[in-house]
Amino acid sequence: MEISRLRWRCRRGLAELDELLGNFLDRGYVDLNSTQQQCFEQLLTESDNELLDYLMLKTVSKDGETNDVIGKIRAALTS
Repeated sequence: MEISRLRWRCRRGLAELDELLGNFLDRGYVDLNSTQQQCFEQLLTESDNELLDYLMLKTVSKDGETNDVIGKIRAALTS
C-alpha cells in the first residue's frame, strides 16, 4: 500500500495513536519486510481502543508477528 494511504489510515480518533503510528510510519515502516508491512496494515483495522491496548502492552496478540511489529512501533518512539 502506498505511504499516503497508510498515513491516512494512521489518523485515528486518539491523539496518542496519531503520534505513535505517524512516527512509526516516518521512522520504521520502510524497514519492515513485506510480511511485517502486511501485519502493520492489518493492525490498522483494529479499533482505537484495541490498538492502544496492544501498544501500551495491556493486551498481547496471539500472533508472534503482530507482537514483533508492535515492538517495532514502540521502539520507534525512542529513536
